[in-house]
Amino acid sequence: MVPAPQAGAGAGAAKARPATPVRATVMAGRPGWRHLASAFSARINSMSYLVRWLVLATVIGSVAGAGAIVFYEALRLATDFFLRFLAGYTVPTPAGEGSAAGSAHFVRPWAIPLVMVLGGLLAGFLVFTWAPEAEGHGTDAAIDAVHYNPRGIRLRAVIIKIIASALTIGSGGSGGREGPTAQISAGFGSLLARVLDLSPEDGRIAVSVGIGSGIGAIFSAPLGGAVLAADVVYRDDFEFAALIPGLFASIVAYVIFGAVFGYHPLFAMPDYRFHQPIQLLWFALIGVLAGGIGLLYSKSFYGAVRLSSRLPFTRKLRPALGALCVGLIALVLPQVLGTGYGWVQKALSDQLLHTSLWIILLLPLARIAATSLSIGTGGSGGVFGPGLVIGAFTGLAVWRVLEPIAPGVGHDPAPFVVVGMMAVFGGISRAPLAVIVMVAQMTGNVSVVAPAMVAIALSTFIVMRADDSIYRSQLRTRADSGASRLQAGMPLLSLVTVETLAQPPRVVIGDATSGVDALAALQAAGVPGAPVVDERGHYRGTISTDRLVRAVASDPKVAAASVLDATTTSIPGTARLSAALESLTQAGGEWVTVTSNRQVVGILAIGDVVRGYRQALLANASQIRQVAPNAVTVEEQVGADAPVVGVPLAEAGLPPGSIVISVQRGDEMLFGTGTTELLEGDVVSVLANPTTAEATRRMLRGSAEPKPPMVERGSQLV
Repeated sequence: MVPAPQAGAGAGAAKARPATPVRATVMAGRPGWRHLASAFSARINSMSYLVRWLVLATVIGSVAGAGAIVFYEALRLATDFFLRFLAGYTVPTPAGEGSAAGSAHFVRPWAIPLVMVLGGLLAGFLVFTWAPEAEGHGTDAAIDAVHYNPRGIRLRAVIIKIIASALTIGSGGSGGREGPTAQISAGFGSLLARVLDLSPEDGRIAVSVGIGSGIGAIFSAPLGGAVLAADVVYRDDFEFAALIPGLFASIVAYVIFGAVFGYHPLFAMPDYRFHQPIQLLWFALIGVLAGGIGLLYSKSFYGAVRLSSRLPFTRKLRPALGALCVGLIALVLPQVLGTGYGWVQKALSDQLLHTSLWIILLLPLARIAATSLSIGTGGSGGVFGPGLVIGAFTGLAVWRVLEPIAPGVGHDPAPFVVVGMMAVFGGISRAPLAVIVMVAQMTGNVSVVAPAMVAIALSTFIVMRADDSIYRSQLRTRADSGASRLQAGMPLLSLVTVETLAQPPRVVIGDATSGVDALAALQAAGVPGAPVVDERGHYRGTISTDRLVRAVASDPKVAAASVLDATTTSIPGTARLSAALESLTQAGGEWVTVTSNRQVVGILAIGDVVRGYRQALLANASQIRQVAPNAVTVEEQVGADAPVVGVPLAEAGLPPGSIVISVQRGDEMLFGTGTTELLEGDVVSVLANPTTAEATRRMLRGSAEPKPPMVERGSQLV
């Protein structure tokens, strides 16, 4: 990110105008795809919401389905090569993938740890050489992109993620295939946001929809994927705007994936009908245990991440160390190898009835350790799938303990296995609704959902009490994003457009410019960076002076195009300042490039936003004067026992006609919105009717003695 504005935020700036690229050399024969992208961008952004998202969701869903096919095949080939060919071991598979029984024992047990180390070495070398952001589980990286930079997922990271995850899981590492698949489709959503110059909101939805459609396709659970797109990005909130586009993208992805691998659930389970209410007691027990197991999963995983970061050798070797440990565990418990879905199928089909009880009890803990060691040390793979497997083993363990002694348990472990899957990961992912729907579709049985709700609720309550999640990039609610907080404090931003405030950029760099010439232009203008355009003037990204200095020092012949940051956000000139504020937050907080049909037309700095808001506030105040010429303003300090303390303004019950202008809280000035909660000591400025001014003052002051005369001025707003 370029850390400072390139144009002053002084008053009186005219409407932005295109700037001339500095020393941009036109190169004949350059690809014309950016011109096509610019035309398509203009077309997409001019469409209505419904048409725009039908198009975008179809494209994202198509890529998600194709990406799921590519990764599924890559993982199958890697598993066959590493485990079956090199180690002589065949992993079991679920019903939806052929229901293979797998090997009864190891033909070459000594080869298991060696093969896993080889996979860890290759994955570590790929990830930490070319795309360090592909480390770990891809879903968390995609969630982070949703909140902080929807344009920031590099295509290189997606490709490396596919290969590294296939190597990690295919060689026996404990990981899920949903993380890589989510990053494929989320990465494409990010690419669309860059190429089509989508607004910050549309870019955020595109990445969210990519997450859900990719996971829904690989698990053959399109409805679950659509709900996940909206449910997984927040801990205690729901991204409603992503739900409808997610439904369309998920079904497109599912249709494409199913055209190759069939339209059937991943798991097969016996028919289940809830008819014994006493089972709710045992499902509640699963819920309590699931909450604890989920917390142990999260703490262990991130504990392994921290421990791995302290190891005294290169990061490229750390996944191999984790793989070696998992290989040794697998010699005793082969259930920790690979995705583990085949072992879940065995649990659902009564094929683990004769397994020793102590092994069943150890399986959830062993799978937690194996996933932490495989992915937490820098390997590549998802944590969603292992979470479901851990939950399945937890439910199976509860059934094995209760079946001989407890009434109403029954002789079929399948409902306990499914409830465990829902409860463990539904709780620790903080996405219980999505996981319920997804597991129901994965097993093809919705009858277990109703009785399972007690387990999921208890598990989620426990995890919420501990304030934890396996996805650390989740925000608590939509109000926790930096842009949302700023927009709540400045509600009039939506009244002003970007183009009325944008400043002409001092420098625009052509992508054919040499690094030396670009650096000279930046230093001559005294700016820390600039937008970069191609020979047609299409925006490509930004270039930082500091980064360019380092690049030129190491290679004087470096080209400016090789140093640019293509993931930097931009904002259309027609956007409102409320959207621009989110773009500014994503771009580093101080300035952002303004575009029109991918052409650079200006620069918007944070100072321009403040100036625009001041103008809107004054204009709004002028309108208030005209509407209420007899109004008065009341300033009062909120008392300790005032009825408005801790209550949102929308619910405070101030007298009719009262308008809260501002809230002074210490050194901070807040603008009153419906969600603003007043605290003791706040100084509140209210526009009130003269007949209700005293009642307003009493509500704010409470029973405390009046302060020395409060200010009351007829229609004089400050």
